[in-house]
This record gives sequence, C-alpha cells and structure tokens, in this order.
Amino acid sequence: MNDIAVTRWGARFAGRHFPCSVGRGGIVSARAKREGDGATPAGHHRIVGCLYRPDRLTPGDVPEWAVPIGLGDLWSDDVRDPDYNLMVRAPHPFGYERLRRPDPLYDLVLITDWNWPHAEKGRGSAIFLHAWRKPRHPTAGCVAFAPTDLRWIARRLRPGDGVEVRR
Repeated sequence: MNDIAVTRWGARFAGRHFPCSVGRGGIVSARAKREGDGATPAGHHRIVGCLYRPDRLTPGDVPEWAVPIGLGDLWSDDVRDPDYNLMVRAPHPFGYERLRRPDPLYDLVLITDWNWPHAEKGRGSAIFLHAWRKPRHPTAGCVAFAPTDLRWIARRLRPGDGVEVRR
C-alpha cells in the first residue's frame, strides 16, 4: 500500500518530494472542516477513484483504473441534495461543481474518501487531488499539483492507497 504525505510545504511520495497547494483556509482538523470553508481536512484519507478527460489525456497518462469524465458529469456540493458529496449527472436540480471544466484543473482527478460515501451534511465535499492553477495557488480545499507531477503520482497510486494530510 502506498501513502502520500501532504503538508502545507509539499508532499512526499515514493521517495520523492513534490510541491503542492492546499486549501486557502489552510489545513484544519477533521472536526473543524465545513462546506465552503476552503480548508483541507487533516487526517488519513483513502483514494477511492480516479477520473480523467479522455479528450485531453491519453490512456498512457492515467492509471488503468481511471474512469473518463463525461459531458454531464457533476459533483454535488449542495447540503440540501440527497446526493451531497457524490458524483451526479446533468441536469441536476441542486448545487454542483462541473467535473468537465474548460480549464485543465480536473483533467485528472484522484477522489478521496473524505466525507464519502455516506456524507454528513455540511462537513465538506470533494476533497480531490488535481492539477494546480499555478504553482502554490490555493485551492477550495483540495490538494493540487503540477500536472506532470499529478500524472506521475496517479500512475503509481491504487484504490485504497492513503493520503495523509498533516497540519
């Protein structure tokens, strides 16, 4: 089993150090994490899925277990939604985040088990590992990497591997 260790200073994985970004709200205790706070929850999280844009990445860029992101794929971030913190499809009557974005942030996404699959309303949704907007630019709570680093990491992780976020 592989674990990736994440701090606000970077990540360590497979004997290498990677610069990364965390949430604009910093790294907070799991008890303090709330929807919309922009914080990355501390603790041990598991990788439970991998999504990718098949129109932008080739099969060699992604793990063999990655699932393509479809045109209507969304992620619910609305606490009123019975499918809160789950992948849903458009059209969707509740608040959501589009997984097929015009920018490259979600070209490759590793999904963690933060508040998943049986979400507690308001504890936060969608803690992903994804590409950063620019070096060290804060996220909305996810962990972000340079696209080339993210692809390298993703090809070596498997479902069930851990993400240890440390304060």
